[in-house]
Amino acid sequence: MAKRTETPGRLDDAARAGWLYYVAGRTQDEIASTMGISRQSAQRLVSLAVAERLIKVRLDHPIAACLELGYELREKFDLKHVEIVPSDPGASSTTVGIAEAAAAEIERWLRRPDPIVLAIGTGRTLKAAVDQLPTIECPNHRIVSLTGNITPDGSAAYYNVIFSMADAVKARHFPMPLPVLASSAEERELLHGQQLVRSTLKISAQADVTFVGIGELGTDGPLCVDGFLAKDEMIELMREGAVGEICGWIFDGNGKLLDNPINERVASAPIPSRETSTVIGIAKGKRKFQAIRAAVVGRQVNALITDEEAAEFLLNA
Repeated sequence: MAKRTETPGRLDDAARAGWLYYVAGRTQDEIASTMGISRQSAQRLVSLAVAERLIKVRLDHPIAACLELGYELREKFDLKHVEIVPSDPGASSTTVGIAEAAAAEIERWLRRPDPIVLAIGTGRTLKAAVDQLPTIECPNHRIVSLTGNITPDGSAAYYNVIFSMADAVKARHFPMPLPVLASSAEERELLHGQQLVRSTLKISAQADVTFVGIGELGTDGPLCVDGFLAKDEMIELMREGAVGEICGWIFDGNGKLLDNPINERVASAPIPSRETSTVIGIAKGKRKFQAIRAAVVGRQVNALITDEEAAEFLLNA
């Protein structure tokens, strides 16, 4: 019900001005001329029509459903930022849509005038997003990798994105000069004790914004396919209740990091504090539904870029 706090005559004028503006498409100058009032009065009447809820706006576009889903997700999970992209049932790519949205969000942060620390993870979606970034001059910003860039055979990790990012973004970049997984917990502690690594870990903890992929688990998941874990190790993790990973950190269905020897070997920096950093998880696809839900519920991330199907799953789960 509209709140009738104004006199009927005043509301009649507001309704007329609102109709002329929103339905007839008249400018405020044209409304002023038609109604014989000043432009300022016409502007106030249009504002009054909105304030008194005489105007109901419907956005007739597919993206409207995405905006509504994003609002509901923010409210349900107390997220700082949500962006939902339309789902394409016919698309075979797991990056189409969200890679573009992630690139736009990364660019928005990089174009901020004040210095920031941007932390970034790894993965196919993030690499696809970084590949779409335009050339940006932001020498006051610092960009730090959360993950190591060396695979078990000593080669460079293909989906470590910080080097790709350095091609387009003119800022100070801080790679993590480590393997993705150490051979033991003791080796990780030794590596993290190096001065160069300690300084990079310190920068990552100061991140203002963090972009990470959310990975699913399974013998055909990235950690196995890319050679970081053996199949029997993955099967054992899943038997213990693991459902997803971020930067190699493995968590269960409630989003809690597993107390497991694998996590003790993860050489990645800890995910920056969700109290001080906007940690944006980027993922879509049915295979990742449980991992996305766990990451959101367990506050591994406090912001999300995903698609309609995943958003509807999160709202209905």
